[in-house]
Amino acid sequence: MENTTKEKILDAALVSFAENGYKGTNLRDLAAGMGLSKSALYKHYASKEEIWNALIDRMEEYYVSRFGSPEKLPSAPKSCDDLFTMTMRMLDFTMHDKRVILTRRLLLTEQFRDERARHFATLHFLTGTEEIYTKIFAKMMENGILKKDDPAMLALAFTAPVTSLIHYCDREPEKEPEIMRQIESFVKHFIKIYKKG
Repeated sequence: MENTTKEKILDAALVSFAENGYKGTNLRDLAAGMGLSKSALYKHYASKEEIWNALIDRMEEYYVSRFGSPEKLPSAPKSCDDLFTMTMRMLDFTMHDKRVILTRRLLLTEQFRDERARHFATLHFLTGTEEIYTKIFAKMMENGILKKDDPAMLALAFTAPVTSLIHYCDREPEKEPEIMRQIESFVKHFIKIYKKG
C-alpha cells in the first residue's frame, strides 16, 4: 500500500483504537502525534467514524489478501505435509503480523460497541477460518488425502482449539513458545487421526 498521509492516519488510528478504544481515541491527539493539525487530518477524513470505517475496510482487504477467505481460498494442500505447512504459515501470519495483532486487540473490545467490528470479529475469530478449512478438508477428502467425514465438523474441531490458543498467547505472550509447541502437536495429532491410509 502507498505510504500516503491517508494511510499513515489509518496506521496511527489502528494503534490508538487498539490501545484506547474508539471512545478513548481523541482526533486532536491522533493528529498531533503525527505532526498534523486536526484541520489537516479533516482534509483526509471528515470524522472519527469515517476513519473507523476506512480502517475496517482496509483490514478486511489486508487479511483476505494474506490469509485467504471462503471466497478466496488458499491452494488446497496436495498432502498432509502441505496441510501442516499451510496451517503453520497461516498461524505465523495471524500471530506475528503487527496489523493483525492490533486488529485482534481492537476487535476484542469494539465488537460490543460496533456492528461491523462484531461481524469482522466473528469472521476473523471463527466462521471465516472455519469455512476456509471446511472447503480445504472437503477437497482433501475428495482427493483421497483425508478420511471421509463431515468437513464442517472437522473444520470446527480443528479451528476452535487453535483460535483459543491464539487468544491465550495474546493474553500471555511470554508463553508463546509453549503455546506454539502445543498448536504444532495438536495439528500433527489431528492429521495423524484423519490422514487416509
